[in-house]
Amino acid sequence: MRDCCVARAGCILLLVCAGCGGRAVVGERGRGKPDERAGAARLPKQLTLDMGDGVNMEFVLIQPGSFMMGDQDFGPVHKVTITKPFYLGKYEVTQAQWEKVMGNNPSRFKGAKNPVEQVSWEDCQEFVKKLGELNKAARTFRLPTEAEWEYACRAGSNTRYCFGDSDSSLGDYGWYSHNSANTTHPVGQKKPNVWGLHDMHGNVWEWCQDWDDTYKTNDQKDPVGRATGSAHVMRGGSWYFYSNTPRSAFRNQLMPGKRDSELGLRVVMSCAGS
Repeated sequence: MRDCCVARAGCILLLVCAGCGGRAVVGERGRGKPDERAGAARLPKQLTLDMGDGVNMEFVLIQPGSFMMGDQDFGPVHKVTITKPFYLGKYEVTQAQWEKVMGNNPSRFKGAKNPVEQVSWEDCQEFVKKLGELNKAARTFRLPTEAEWEYACRAGSNTRYCFGDSDSSLGDYGWYSHNSANTTHPVGQKKPNVWGLHDMHGNVWEWCQDWDDTYKTNDQKDPVGRATGSAHVMRGGSWYFYSNTPRSAFRNQLMPGKRDSELGLRVVMSCAGS
């Protein structure tokens, strides 16, 4: 495949197709769009966004599918279907990535590979907007919906955590109060779930796009929550909380302007042309 770089404000963004022997074209006017007839199965399994100066952002393809959302504490448990593929950040957004796009680093626990924190939902909206402007291609960026987040976290599981029901193995998969030493840690040091996503349990809470809402009892397709509200959903637990909060179905929420050393994000990148 041909290479196509888009440069703006000193930042070059290039999509590198992992395992496909080349680079995915990201130019305008539809170049590089996957063959629509081929479907999601033909999309690259992983893509890397080269942001320049040695800063990359890796994405994992999340295929469409259905799962049972919620648990005994956050219910009612109901069937949700994700109808379209999307790319989700393999890791939480790091401080190096944030600084590359935003030109600042608000984090309390400094470290280029540590997750960025002390970012509000509103800050995250500005980040994904600027990331899209730098890209200037057939890709858009956003926060995941709450349903997309839980679907990706579960990775086909129906247990409390992506690896099972017992928290005895939680330390192998995430940073939480028991093992964090009261700080964040570089992303990717713990085991990924079976879909290749790291730090879905712990390290920092991850903002979701949705306003906080009550679950419906009927089956849902691509739910996005209500149109307005006072608080946005966060998922995944953090370095500060006990083992019950990093589980797959646990929900938390805060006002969109809140900043805290436990609050970070993970980014969705659209499939080409979507």
